[in-house]
Amino acid sequence: MSARDTGKSASMRTPLANVRRLGAAHAGTSDFFRQRVTALAMALLIIPVAVVVLMLTGRDQAAAAQLLGSPIVAILLALFIVAGCLHMKIGVQVVIEDYVHGEALKLLAIIANNFFSFAVGLASIFAILKLSFGS
Repeated sequence: MSARDTGKSASMRTPLANVRRLGAAHAGTSDFFRQRVTALAMALLIIPVAVVVLMLTGRDQAAAAQLLGSPIVAILLALFIVAGCLHMKIGVQVVIEDYVHGEALKLLAIIANNFFSFAVGLASIFAILKLSFGS
Protein backbone atom coordinates (compact mmCIF):
# COMPACT_ATOMS: atom_id res chain seq x y z
CA MET A 1 0.00 0.00 0.00
CA SER A 2 1.47 3.37 -0.94
CA ALA A 3 1.33 6.69 0.88
CA ARG A 4 -1.36 7.90 -1.53
CA ASP A 5 -3.60 4.94 -0.73
CA THR A 6 -3.43 5.51 3.04
CA GLY A 7 -4.14 9.22 2.83
CA LYS A 8 -0.78 10.23 4.27
CA SER A 9 1.20 12.96 2.57
CA ALA A 10 3.58 11.70 -0.06
CA SER A 11 7.27 12.22 0.58
CA MET A 12 9.80 13.67 -1.83
CA ARG A 13 11.51 10.28 -2.22
CA THR A 14 11.68 8.31 -5.41
CA PRO A 15 9.77 5.02 -5.55
CA LEU A 16 13.04 3.07 -5.46
CA ALA A 17 14.19 4.97 -2.34
CA ASN A 18 10.85 4.24 -0.67
CA VAL A 19 11.32 0.53 -1.32
CA ARG A 20 14.93 0.48 -0.10
CA ARG A 21 14.37 2.96 2.76
CA LEU A 22 17.71 4.65 2.09
CA GLY A 23 18.54 8.32 2.35
CA ALA A 24 20.31 10.36 -0.30
CA ALA A 25 23.83 9.37 0.73
CA HIS A 26 22.96 5.73 1.57
CA ALA A 27 25.40 5.75 4.51
CA GLY A 28 24.78 8.88 6.53
CA THR A 29 23.64 7.26 9.73
CA SER A 30 26.49 4.76 9.82
CA ASP A 31 29.05 7.55 9.39
CA PHE A 32 27.27 9.59 12.06
CA PHE A 33 27.31 6.62 14.43
CA ARG A 34 30.98 5.76 13.71
CA GLN A 35 32.03 9.35 14.33
CA ARG A 36 30.24 9.39 17.67
CA VAL A 37 31.84 6.07 18.67
CA THR A 38 35.33 7.33 17.79
CA ALA A 39 34.64 10.57 19.69
CA LEU A 40 33.62 8.55 22.74
CA ALA A 41 36.75 6.39 22.44
CA MET A 42 38.97 9.48 22.24
CA ALA A 43 37.15 11.07 25.17
CA LEU A 44 37.81 7.99 27.29
CA LEU A 45 41.44 7.71 26.16
CA ILE A 46 42.37 11.40 26.50
CA ILE A 47 43.00 11.17 30.26
CA PRO A 48 45.54 8.31 30.05
CA VAL A 49 47.21 9.92 27.02
CA ALA A 50 47.44 13.25 28.86
CA VAL A 51 48.98 11.46 31.86
CA VAL A 52 51.58 9.88 29.55
CA VAL A 53 52.38 13.26 28.02
CA LEU A 54 52.75 14.80 31.49
CA MET A 55 55.02 11.93 32.52
CA LEU A 56 57.25 12.73 29.53
CA THR A 57 57.97 16.27 30.70
CA GLY A 58 61.50 16.68 31.99
CA ARG A 59 62.73 13.31 30.74
CA ASP A 60 65.67 12.79 28.43
CA GLN A 61 65.34 10.87 25.17
CA ALA A 62 66.28 7.47 26.60
CA ALA A 63 63.78 7.74 29.47
CA ALA A 64 61.06 8.95 27.12
CA ALA A 65 61.73 6.04 24.74
CA GLN A 66 61.59 3.64 27.66
CA LEU A 67 58.23 5.03 28.82
CA LEU A 68 56.75 5.08 25.33
CA GLY A 69 58.05 1.58 24.70
CA SER A 70 56.12 -0.03 27.54
CA PRO A 71 53.31 -2.27 26.25
CA ILE A 72 50.46 -0.57 28.15
CA VAL A 73 51.47 2.89 26.94
CA ALA A 74 51.95 1.61 23.40
CA ILE A 75 48.47 0.04 23.36
CA LEU A 76 46.86 3.20 24.76
CA LEU A 77 48.59 5.40 22.21
CA ALA A 78 47.77 3.01 19.34
CA LEU A 79 44.09 2.96 20.30
CA PHE A 80 44.04 6.75 20.55
CA ILE A 81 45.70 7.10 17.15
CA VAL A 82 43.34 4.64 15.45
CA ALA A 83 40.28 6.37 16.93
CA GLY A 84 41.67 9.80 16.03
CA CYS A 85 42.49 8.87 12.43
CA LEU A 86 39.08 7.29 11.87
CA HIS A 87 37.38 10.31 13.43
CA MET A 88 39.45 12.65 11.24
CA LYS A 89 38.68 10.66 8.07
CA ILE A 90 34.94 10.68 8.69
CA GLY A 91 34.84 14.36 9.66
CA VAL A 92 36.83 15.58 6.67
CA GLN A 93 34.79 13.35 4.36
CA VAL A 94 31.57 14.93 5.61
CA VAL A 95 32.99 18.40 4.96
CA ILE A 96 34.09 17.36 1.46
CA GLU A 97 30.69 15.86 0.67
CA ASP A 98 28.91 18.99 1.89
CA TYR A 99 31.07 21.71 0.36
CA VAL A 100 32.79 20.32 -2.75
CA HIS A 101 30.28 20.46 -5.57
CA GLY A 102 32.08 19.05 -8.61
CA GLU A 103 31.70 15.26 -8.67
CA ALA A 104 35.19 14.57 -10.06
CA LEU A 105 36.84 16.92 -7.57
CA LYS A 106 34.73 15.47 -4.75
CA LEU A 107 35.80 11.93 -5.64
CA LEU A 108 39.45 12.97 -5.87
CA ALA A 109 39.27 14.78 -2.52
CA ILE A 110 37.65 11.78 -0.80
CA ILE A 111 40.32 9.44 -2.20
CA ALA A 112 43.06 11.83 -1.05
CA ASN A 113 41.42 12.05 2.39
CA ASN A 114 41.35 8.25 2.69
CA PHE A 115 45.01 7.92 1.69
CA PHE A 116 46.10 10.75 4.00
CA SER A 117 44.22 9.36 7.00
CA PHE A 118 45.64 5.88 6.37
CA ALA A 119 49.19 7.25 5.94
CA VAL A 120 49.04 9.27 9.16
CA GLY A 121 47.71 6.30 11.10
CA LEU A 122 50.23 3.90 9.59
CA ALA A 123 53.20 6.19 10.26
CA SER A 124 52.07 6.78 13.83
CA ILE A 125 51.51 3.10 14.56
CA PHE A 126 54.88 2.29 12.97
CA ALA A 127 56.59 4.81 15.27
CA ILE A 128 54.91 3.30 18.33
CA LEU A 129 55.83 -0.24 17.29
CA LYS A 130 59.42 0.81 16.63
CA LEU A 131 59.63 2.30 20.12
CA SER A 132 58.01 -0.77 21.66
CA PHE A 133 60.24 -3.33 19.99
CA GLY A 134 63.41 -1.24 19.93
CA SER A 135 65.41 0.03 16.97
